[in-house]
Amino acid sequence: MNQSFHEKLERLQHSYESFIRQKNVEMNEDHGIYSRYKHPVLTAAHVPLSWKFDLNENSNPNLLQRIGFNAVFNAGAVYFNGKYVLVARVEAANRKSFFAAAESENGIDGFEFHSEPINIPLTDDPDVNLYDMRVTAHEDGYLYGVFCTERKDPEAPEGDHSSAIAQAGIVRTKDLKNWERLPDLITPSAQQRNVVLHPEFVNSQYMFYTRPQDGFINAGKGGGIGYGFCDNIEKAVIKEEFILDPRQYHTVSELKNGLGPAPIKTEEGWLHLAHGVRNTAAGLRYVLYLFLTSLEDVTRVTHKPGGYFMAPEGIERIGDVSNVLFANGWIVNGDDVYIYYASSDTRMHVATSTVEQLLDYVKNSPAEVYTSQQTVKDIQTLIRKNNQQVKV
Repeated sequence: MNQSFHEKLERLQHSYESFIRQKNVEMNEDHGIYSRYKHPVLTAAHVPLSWKFDLNENSNPNLLQRIGFNAVFNAGAVYFNGKYVLVARVEAANRKSFFAAAESENGIDGFEFHSEPINIPLTDDPDVNLYDMRVTAHEDGYLYGVFCTERKDPEAPEGDHSSAIAQAGIVRTKDLKNWERLPDLITPSAQQRNVVLHPEFVNSQYMFYTRPQDGFINAGKGGGIGYGFCDNIEKAVIKEEFILDPRQYHTVSELKNGLGPAPIKTEEGWLHLAHGVRNTAAGLRYVLYLFLTSLEDVTRVTHKPGGYFMAPEGIERIGDVSNVLFANGWIVNGDDVYIYYASSDTRMHVATSTVEQLLDYVKNSPAEVYTSQQTVKDIQTLIRKNNQQVKV
C-alpha cells in the first residue's frame, strides 16, 4: 500500500470539505440598497475532487489531477424543493463550458455541486460550446433553461478560428436532472445572446426577451434589449423583434445591453435586472442596472434609474475578463432577494436585498439623464431638499 497516496488524498479531501463549508460574511454597504458577501459562493475550487482526479491508486499512484477547471460563473438560479439552486457555467481548462447544478440550504454559503454535470442533448447541428443559462419557472409547469449555443461560423475566412455564430438554445426539465432539448430559437436577427423566457404567458403566447446583434461580439445595428412572441415553444419562432430598452449614447449601456434573469413579479410591476456595457481605454466595462415594467403591459418601461445598480469592486475587477459584473440568476424567497452575479468571468457571488428596497431604489432614484448639466441639476435638487429639511 502506498501510504503517501492515501495521505495526500486525505489532505485533499480535508482541504476541500473545509473550503466548501466556509461560512460567508455579510459586508456593510453604506448605500443601503443591497449587501454583498465577503466570499464567492462558487469558484473553480468548488468543483468536486472526483471531477478532477482519478481516485484509483492503481491507475493514478501519484494522485495527479487529470482534468483541469478554469472558472465557475454566469449561473442561472431557481428555488427548488426548498434549496437555492444555481445552474452554473463551468469552464474546463480546455476552454469548453458546460452546465452544472449546485445547491445550498441558505443561499449564501455551503453550495455543493450535484454528483455529475448536466448533459445537454445535441441537436442535428451539434454545439461546440454552451454557456450562460437563464432558468425560468414558467406557468406551463416546466423549468426552462435558455442558453447561448455557439458554433463555428461556416463563412469564416480560411485561417480564422475565432469567428462564431451564437444562438439561443432551449431545454426544459421538471426535476433539474433530466433535460429535454428543444429546437433552438429562431429570430430575425443574425445572432442572439442573452435570451430570457418570461415566466408567464402574454396574450396566450410565450414571450422571450432577446438581444439582436449583427455579429458574434458586436451588436452592430442591434438596438438594445428586445422582445418577441411565439405560439409554440417546442418549435419556437419569433417573426418580429421589438426594442424594450434601447442602447443610448454616453450611458452605461451605450455599447451593448442584455437582460439578466427572468423578471420578478411585484405589486408595482415586473422588476428587471440587466447588464450594460461601455467601452473604455482599458477595455469593456460591464455593470448591472435595474428597471421596472408595467403589470398591465410588460413591454412598457415605467421606471429606470440612471446609471448602474452594481459595478465591480475590489477583487471583483480581476479575472479572465477584467472589470466585469454579469448576472443571469436571482431568487425571491418571501420578500428577500438573492442576487447571484459573476465577476470578471471567473467566480460567482451573492448579494442580498428585499423586494421593498429594490422597488424603492427603482421608483425613487433619478431617471437617466443625458447631459452633465442635468446631472448637476439632479444633485442640486437633492441638496436643496436636504437643506430645506434641516431648516424645518
